[in-house]
Amino acid sequence: MFEEVGTTTEGDLVINVGPQHPATHGVLHLVLTLNGETIKNVEPHLGYIHRSIEKMSESLTYRQFIYVTSRMDYLSSHINNHACALTVEKGLQIEVPARAQVIRVLMDELTRLASHQLWWGAMAMDVGALTPFFHAFREREAINEIMEETCGARLTMNYICPGGVMIDLHPNFQRKVKEFITLFKSKIDEYDEMVTGNIIFQNRMKGIGLLSKEDAISYGVSGPAARGSGVSCDIRKLYPYEIYGSLNFEEILETGGDCFARYLVRFKEMRQSLSIIEQLIDNIPEGDFQAKTKAVLKLPKGEFYSRVETARGELGVYLISEGGTTPYRVKYRSPGFSNLSALNHMSKGYKLGDLVAIMGTLDLVIPDIDR
Repeated sequence: MFEEVGTTTEGDLVINVGPQHPATHGVLHLVLTLNGETIKNVEPHLGYIHRSIEKMSESLTYRQFIYVTSRMDYLSSHINNHACALTVEKGLQIEVPARAQVIRVLMDELTRLASHQLWWGAMAMDVGALTPFFHAFREREAINEIMEETCGARLTMNYICPGGVMIDLHPNFQRKVKEFITLFKSKIDEYDEMVTGNIIFQNRMKGIGLLSKEDAISYGVSGPAARGSGVSCDIRKLYPYEIYGSLNFEEILETGGDCFARYLVRFKEMRQSLSIIEQLIDNIPEGDFQAKTKAVLKLPKGEFYSRVETARGELGVYLISEGGTTPYRVKYRSPGFSNLSALNHMSKGYKLGDLVAIMGTLDLVIPDIDR
């Protein structure tokens, strides 16, 4: 998938970035070929945090394997669990109660907001602005507290189970989410003014890391990185799951194909997630939060596939069952691996300092790639 290393000429410099480097956002090793400060080639070396998650999933039951995926893209852990649960439910033909569907989508969008907030703060810090990082974490903390109260965890929630969710919402959930909506509405315009409109930030982002619509499709790029190149690929719109088909929200598309376009997509998506949460928070149906299922689950023999839209793009879960209590084969199509494959193409001809901005707008989470 990754392009081969280009030939070096006299005067070229081959350097290592990582595997432990703040700009790689995890243990990613890049071998760069430079001519002066101009990038000639980027070769990613993977595997530093590989834990064989797919193989582990094949030795766990249909209740257990769901939660291994929390450790892939840990900033979309709830949505990863959602994808696995949908696959199991498809195999068992379980009908998820309406209350559980709404709770799942609320948690999905809170997770997406928390992820995009962390990305926004880290993105600004990557290109030299320290203050936004503290603002982002201040508001993100409110989401973490909401998650902790209901799910018992702040990052890897492990809250979804086949048929619904583990436990019902905490009595404070609606009140605290409404308080967060009021808080975040007052802050997101401040974010816009602080970073989006900053001329130094714009100069670091505009015209950098160009990725055309055709190339984005060719490399299999998904999520905000692809939508910044004008590719319509939001799974919530194209292949609606749970109650997304009945919600009113926009798929954010930008056609610039540069770092700034990818930045705008994620920034505007925060407003859309906020809108989805507003639509649902006063309309959580009464009833069961979990369908009745057997203690030990056995999927019928066959192949099952589900896909969801994580904070970074399309996550696909492909599962083969032979009728037992554990999967015969599990394959995860994670967004990070395909998005990383375009890094070399996006970086050639730009400066070394631009590489940090390009990687920041891809929003890489390395365990999502090393799985």
